[in-house]
Amino acid sequence: MPTVRRFRITINGKVYEVEAEELGQEGAGRPAVGTGAPVVAAPPPAPAPKAAPPKAAPQAASKPASDGASVDAPLPGLVLDVKVRPGDAVVPGQVLIILEAMKMENEIVAPDAGTVSRVEVAKGDSVSAGDVLVVLQ
Repeated sequence: MPTVRRFRITINGKVYEVEAEELGQEGAGRPAVGTGAPVVAAPPPAPAPKAAPPKAAPQAASKPASDGASVDAPLPGLVLDVKVRPGDAVVPGQVLIILEAMKMENEIVAPDAGTVSRVEVAKGDSVSAGDVLVVLQ
């Protein structure tokens, strides 16, 4: 009796969940004849897309602070990781904070290049939308 197995396959960055029927050793490596639906060859894979800049989940807001630009929490959540320290130089799009919100990990990224002057949160902190996370110079 054939066994049905589930697989998760990623093609060109898109995840598919499929079920496949294991047919066993019928025909010593040859497909079984007359077993039901015709076998259809999968289309050839599309060419790999050119690398695009990483996308941040929600974009953190940045607003002027008295000693630099603040990067604020775009939504309430729990700080899972802090990737920078005061004095670190950052580039646009660099991950500053990992924020868990709605059971998803969100990367809070630097909106502009600069130097971290203050980190206002620590791993394990709960934050509200609009709370200052990092201040950049």
